[in-house]
Amino acid sequence: MARNLLFGICYRGTRYHGFQMQTNALSVCDVLHQAVTAVTGTRHGIIGCSRTDTGVHAREYFFHMKTESPIPEDAFVRALNAHLPQDIAVLSCREVPGEFHARFCAREKEYVYQIWNAPVRNPFYEDTALHYKYPLDEALLDRAASAFVGTHDFGAFCSAGGSVTDTVRTIFDARVRREGKLVTFTVRGNGFLYNMVRILVGTLLEISEGKILPESIPALYVSGDRGGAGRTAPPQGLFLNRVVYDEAWFCTKQA
Repeated sequence: MARNLLFGICYRGTRYHGFQMQTNALSVCDVLHQAVTAVTGTRHGIIGCSRTDTGVHAREYFFHMKTESPIPEDAFVRALNAHLPQDIAVLSCREVPGEFHARFCAREKEYVYQIWNAPVRNPFYEDTALHYKYPLDEALLDRAASAFVGTHDFGAFCSAGGSVTDTVRTIFDARVRREGKLVTFTVRGNGFLYNMVRILVGTLLEISEGKILPESIPALYVSGDRGGAGRTAPPQGLFLNRVVYDEAWFCTKQA
């Protein structure tokens, strides 16, 4: 009988073209497929919890797959890690009910965007933070970010090319904090549109630059005008930080 296994992973996305499979570019999913095939001798369907763009990282990411392999869960973790490169790691494996879906069962997701805010770049943040040399007022940006909280139509904060038609999402929390020269934007919600977090960051940067007024954000929900929101921030500062599922999924298992 097939088991439905949920794997928790983390990865540095610098050299990958996102998580999802690509026809002519290396993705995280490609590398995972190779590792799973090496371990089980069979190619499996891997379903990820989210799309991620080229260069975006994940501190916590989940995928599920159905398999008839009898390998124990803890042994699966060790075996896959032995076949993965240093920038991808499997953290956990657990059996879940057959109807569990890594993407559709996610209750909320949290993203973090890192900005190295200093006149001189930091080589240690080259691939994991945006270097922004102009002063940022984190208190101002934190107040502006609070306008993202709530249930809104985020059509103005979505890049062209997305496949969804419903652009209403609920944001539970959005905040900006500073620790020394590192400024972080953290946003948590029930779902996100194509490039949405990067556009939210770009909007905050343009608020800092005086190009957008903080009080104009609510009007963007009504207009849906992508041109009225900020630019799309570069990908390297973005992390999928946390994915939350209802604990009820983990109380019982079924084949």
